[in-house]
Amino acid sequence: MFILNSSDPMPLYKQLYNQLRERILSGKLAANSKLPSVRQMAAELSASCNTVDGAYQELYAEGYIYSRPRSGYFVSTIDQVAPHSLPGKKGNNNLVAPSQSRFAYDFHPARLDPDSFPTELWRKCLTEGLRRNSQEFSHYGDLQGNWGLRCSIHSYLEKSRGVTCDPDQIIVSAGLHQSLEIIAHLLQEKHTMVAVEDPGYHLPRAVFQNHGYTICPVPVGTGGIELCQLRAGSATIAYVTPSHQLPLGYVMPVANRLALIEWAESGGRFIIEDDYDSELRYQGNPIPSLQGLRPTGNIIYSGTFSKILSPELRLSYLVLPYSLLPKYRQLYRGYNCSVSLVEQGAMGCFMEHGHWERHIRRMRTVYKKKHDMLLRSVEAHFGKRAVVIGQGAGLHVVIRLPETPCSEAEIIDRAGQKGIRLLQFSDFRVTGHPEAVTLVLGFGGMVGNEIEQGIALLSRIC
Repeated sequence: MFILNSSDPMPLYKQLYNQLRERILSGKLAANSKLPSVRQMAAELSASCNTVDGAYQELYAEGYIYSRPRSGYFVSTIDQVAPHSLPGKKGNNNLVAPSQSRFAYDFHPARLDPDSFPTELWRKCLTEGLRRNSQEFSHYGDLQGNWGLRCSIHSYLEKSRGVTCDPDQIIVSAGLHQSLEIIAHLLQEKHTMVAVEDPGYHLPRAVFQNHGYTICPVPVGTGGIELCQLRAGSATIAYVTPSHQLPLGYVMPVANRLALIEWAESGGRFIIEDDYDSELRYQGNPIPSLQGLRPTGNIIYSGTFSKILSPELRLSYLVLPYSLLPKYRQLYRGYNCSVSLVEQGAMGCFMEHGHWERHIRRMRTVYKKKHDMLLRSVEAHFGKRAVVIGQGAGLHVVIRLPETPCSEAEIIDRAGQKGIRLLQFSDFRVTGHPEAVTLVLGFGGMVGNEIEQGIALLSRIC
């Protein structure tokens, strides 16, 4: 029996179509069985022939039924059953996004200041970029990204990061994960093992593992990745964060940088330099890039706009050595740049007019105040119970609690119950456990007195 509801906003023919389709897919209407004629079905439903004919025509167009001359419509044989509608689920246009957990004190290390995005400036740059690039919307853009944006990135990197390159070496990508996907694809023909910092960022480990690489964790000391253990291993690629090690915040000294470059060049190996948080240095000048020490070396430089401007823009970039450019162009010749030309044009204008560097200076001032407030709060509420590591840069610091009787899991669980969000330090580790409970305290997304209040509450939990 088919039931049509005239009070339902869905058209009657569509109601009949859905019911017939469901019975065909579920097997209740067997293959090659004959459907009632249009007149017969209309009479049974007390509906018009147009309603029944509309449902039949749609089923026929989609292949659920077929016709025989002067015989009517029959159920088709469905070889591969399409997905059934979920039980209990009805059509609903009032969908509500799933709620996200809210914390009163969010110490996640990747959060930015909620008022930091320059909305009005960005709106103007979007408009200018649209006007300036309007004729480019009729065709696909350059594989490596908008030329104007690449020139602006080149100018910034040369002046502020000490990177020596040409715009021709720059590739615009949609976030760090895509940059790493490109690198993994480029190098996998001749390389199978990647050395990563331990503790270190989880994303490169995941990307390279997904591409079939073996991950070789190498311990991190105050001078960055431990070179003796790197040399003793079999890895031919090293992923490093030399200007602000994630998560410990150490800076690799120049002697170690040169030694790392020598390791790469002596065996045809590659270095991936993730210039993580390099702009946010609160003591002294920003640390120049590793790439600038050997521009012709086997160094792939990776940068992003996520940590200063916005992670939601998905704007990152690579600087490839010239030795890899032919391979890149050969592998990706059928691809297109994955970043919208609208965002690329806006970012190019944003940099060209000097807004990017002014924004960096402004955010450096904002985050330095938060950084200093966090250190004062830790000193006031933890005192000698906490050892601070990695201060002076970035959007987080690390503290060790050698005397706490609680485990990391207990602290995070209790903190969550009190409205405090903490990221597990153990997520950064590949092997082993830290000598003492270690906490990662991000301060970028905190406002007002939240830092001091959150640290005070956390100290009572620990």
